Amino acid sequence: MPESLHPYETLTPDVVLDALAAIGLYGDGRLLALSSYENRVYQVHLETPFEGHGMVVAKFYRPARWTEAQVLEEHAFAAELAAAEVPAVAPLAIEGRTLHRHAGFDFSVSPRRGGRRPELDDLAVLEWIGRFLARLHGVGAARPFATRPALDVQAFGREPHDWLLAHHAIPLEVQAEWERECQLALAQVDAAFAEADARGLARLRTHGDCHPGNILWTPDAGPHFVDLDDARTSFAVQDLWMLLDGDRAQRQRQLGALLDGYEQMREFDRRELALVEPLRTLRLVHYSAWLARRWDDPAFPQAFPWFGTPDYWRDQVLMLKEQGEAMAEPPLVA
Repeated sequence: MPESLHPYETLTPDVVLDALAAIGLYGDGRLLALSSYENRVYQVHLETPFEGHGMVVAKFYRPARWTEAQVLEEHAFAAELAAAEVPAVAPLAIEGRTLHRHAGFDFSVSPRRGGRRPELDDLAVLEWIGRFLARLHGVGAARPFATRPALDVQAFGREPHDWLLAHHAIPLEVQAEWERECQLALAQVDAAFAEADARGLARLRTHGDCHPGNILWTPDAGPHFVDLDDARTSFAVQDLWMLLDGDRAQRQRQLGALLDGYEQMREFDRRELALVEPLRTLRLVHYSAWLARRWDDPAFPQAFPWFGTPDYWRDQVLMLKEQGEAMAEPPLVA
């Protein structure tokens, strides 16, 4: 393979179908690429249903991102959730395995589940999601991850900051200002996490990336969670804050509805609300580094043409300043 060729450029439809055929699943030729940038995910129609599934979702993991043990921990967590009747989509066990390998790619196969993004301006929907998140965390608290990393300041803040500077990802005319604001913001995050540890706030296995796009909603069954690819050890509030949007008053109402549902099933430590803006800050820094690290993937320049320009980084400077102000404000209450 030429050195300049990205691995995913070799993942042709024929390779996808051959991978499935190698484990006894035969597609009828109809493939639909689903929205995913970190991995490659396809909806596949089968010639013969497997365990009643005429359509499945095949997920081809980004090479070298996770170890086999870390992927299998994700699968085990999903299986625990399914066994506890928490509505999460778990990979199918085929030939006794949930993780398979073909043509240099690790992949899994899951049942297809329909649904749409939840309406987060509907407080009843948020309450329902809150109940299911509490159940997810009940399972998550039962045991720790052994190999999957934690969502912490080093992994999501300091290391991405250092990587961006070391790889000259920020235009020189913006770099000094970005570095200054990022350091100031991360110092506030450090203080918030240190306070959380001093108070003894618990960490547990979380979904890790619980934004609206990773929740599918059906009117009868309510929400179900997809894509545990970013499951990490974190605070419970990590799975709540990305569902809050709008001005402070709107976020306050949304949080109240989420916690109304959550606390029907599980206690929530309100002291964790002080971590909402620090966690948002970490995601901001990590996201920029994620885009920069993936720029050799042809899908990224096409999907994010605005990334990397001086204007992009000036916007990041502004957002880091705003996050500094947000972290200095009293946390949301509910």
